[in-house]
Amino acid sequence: MAQSVRLRIDFVPAQREMRRGAARGLLLGAEHVLGLANNVVPLDEGYLQSTGTASVDESALQAAVSFDGPYAVRQHEETTWRHAPGRTAKYLETPLNASRAQVAALIEAQVRRSLR
Repeated sequence: MAQSVRLRIDFVPAQREMRRGAARGLLLGAEHVLGLANNVVPLDEGYLQSTGTASVDESALQAAVSFDGPYAVRQHEETTWRHAPGRTAKYLETPLNASRAQVAALIEAQVRRSLR
């Protein structure tokens, strides 16, 4: 005689943990990009560099890296301005584009870790 087995799986806790892991990974990725950006942000007195922040909106699973100085956008976009050696315009865009694979790996590792 064949027996039947009923299995009930509740995925809600796993989904919740995966979202938490993704949010942690996003924050780590944003902090990684911020660190790289701080290495190339134009310096005069260091004010612009001190305004850099990394943040995460956990409900939307979105991360942001920003610099909030009054001239942050202009410094970023004016590619004709002269900067000290090693410092450059596009100080946020360039590190972000260069580190896409590392950021993805950070997020992936945190999601995987959350499932243990």
